[in-house]
Amino acid sequence: MCSKVLCNLNTDDEYFTPKKIWEDVVEYLPTNGEMVVYEAFYGNGMSGQYLSELGCTVIQGPHVDFFNEDSAIPPEKYDCIISNIPFSIKKDVLEYLAKLDKPFMIIMPASTMFTQYLRDIFDNKLQVIIPNTRMHFEKDGVVLKRTSFDCSYFCYKMNLPKDIIWLGSSD
Repeated sequence: MCSKVLCNLNTDDEYFTPKKIWEDVVEYLPTNGEMVVYEAFYGNGMSGQYLSELGCTVIQGPHVDFFNEDSAIPPEKYDCIISNIPFSIKKDVLEYLAKLDKPFMIIMPASTMFTQYLRDIFDNKLQVIIPNTRMHFEKDGVVLKRTSFDCSYFCYKMNLPKDIIWLGSSD
């Protein structure tokens, strides 16, 4: 049984995260074992595997409903959430993340930065990592090169050295 939000997922949300997207931010990931990472949106399962390969301690599950307290991984089992969330329900995800009040790093369209709901939910408490190239996602086992919008990493309580980090910059 899935929550109302997840039952309404658009099939266009079935784009997955190539390892390179996580490799680009490995220096900002909790790879020293001091934090347990919850990959909250299982997808094809590879994102959690890639995070593990990069040194994160990861928990995830294929039959976990992030929004359902009866089937979700309990918050006391993890320290932070790292995920490429389903974009069609990003507002619902953001509201739930605010309720959890756990550190997170999530991938979302960069245009989300300009929405009123993001401001209302997080009130200037987010940090952003801006990639030096457009992110391209995987569909049906192939990394597509036709993404028509930019994405960024939105972070909360991840203790980044700056509020805005430009990947590939010299500072």
